Amino acid sequence: MERYLSPKEVCEVVPGMTEGLLNQMRFRGDGPPFIAASPRKRVYAESSLHDWLKSRERTSTADKALAS
Repeated sequence: MERYLSPKEVCEVVPGMTEGLLNQMRFRGDGPPFIAASPRKRVYAESSLHDWLKSRERTSTADKALAS
């Protein structure tokens, strides 16, 4: 069964992530995929969060830069 994380829980999983940064990334569209569980509640599927993190993996600082 899929586990769904609150924004606070996402910040506990991702080093350096804050709820403010997560909100900004969601607004810009470059953050992890989220689910609008209700008009004011956003949740993140744990598997999607891990896939998103994996997609940002780099082997060198010379690799294509990521948007901040």
